[in-house]
Amino acid sequence: MAKLALLLLLGSCAGLFGAQARAQEPFPGEPAQLPPQQQQQLPPQEQQPAEAPQAAPQPLPDPGTTIRVNTNIVLVPTLVEKPSGEVIYGLNSKDFTLDDNGVQQNIHVDDDLDSQPVSIVVAVQRGRSAALEFDKIAKLGTLLQLFLGDGHGKAALVVFDSHATYLEGFTSDTETITRDLQRLQPGDGGAAILDAVGTSVDILEQRPPDQRRILLLISESRDHGSHKVTAKQLVQRIGTSNTLVIGLTYSPSKATLLDDLRGSAHGDPVGNTGDLLAPLMMAIAAVHKNVSKELAVMSGGEYASFTREKGFEDRIAEVASHARNRYILSFHPKDLTPGLHQISVKLNQDYGARVVARTSYWAVNDAAAPQPQ
Repeated sequence: MAKLALLLLLGSCAGLFGAQARAQEPFPGEPAQLPPQQQQQLPPQEQQPAEAPQAAPQPLPDPGTTIRVNTNIVLVPTLVEKPSGEVIYGLNSKDFTLDDNGVQQNIHVDDDLDSQPVSIVVAVQRGRSAALEFDKIAKLGTLLQLFLGDGHGKAALVVFDSHATYLEGFTSDTETITRDLQRLQPGDGGAAILDAVGTSVDILEQRPPDQRRILLLISESRDHGSHKVTAKQLVQRIGTSNTLVIGLTYSPSKATLLDDLRGSAHGDPVGNTGDLLAPLMMAIAAVHKNVSKELAVMSGGEYASFTREKGFEDRIAEVASHARNRYILSFHPKDLTPGLHQISVKLNQDYGARVVARTSYWAVNDAAAPQPQ
């Protein structure tokens, strides 16, 4: 009887140990893992560190949605800079003349240049040959603080190939975006710049109205594969948004340089100014030629290309300083005819400085205006 009891006890123990062993076996194709109590006993160098979680994509706004903003007040970011790079401060409304479709407007000038918090969306191409630039772009995260200032600003990240992904929501923690950029994976063969800009502007339009809105676009110069936003729609979208676009592109190709030498559409004479469609058609053509450059010109931002890592960092520092040192001119348009309006800003006195200002906006009144197709 004692032997029988001993055999039953041994059998139950064997079953228990077997069940524990089976419970620890991996599923087919799954790596074997030690139980937690044994993992804790391993020396630190033998424990496998937990991989940091990847950023979860944020919900995307629909870039096909038409933005409608109140054009009773038009904001015109304006940079006044000497050839030496020195920004001219202390100007007021008497120092500027602003025309809307050739008609002089009454303007207000906000000269408290660095007081508003900043919301910036960084849109980074990862498709086509963008992977060749990843080592430079990975340095961007630490430079974002130049845009954000003293802790009141926030940045978000959009990456794109054939599709735009809202990768990181607005945060003041630039280290988060730095990690995202350092882990950026090459995309497919597309560069849907129009779609990515449309998405980025939609995201910025949801920010509080008292914040300066900046889009930093890092990409090649031409769109490849956008299927949600057309060039016409993007001209309207930038025109109805108070978003400053800064475009940084990879080194231009020889063909692009030759096109620029022949003269850009933006710098050529408009021709028959009585034709209201002429400025729109020219803007669309310029977007097809170089998206980043034309959007920067339209919004009053800046455009530059880069080749080396040092050049990339220098351009970022320069445009960040300019973005935070622009006057904000504003006016109530005397004529709200729907469509694209041309803006010109001039200094009333020769300071030997260049003026970089928004060149157009899109008027939408209460009656439904015709939509670009």
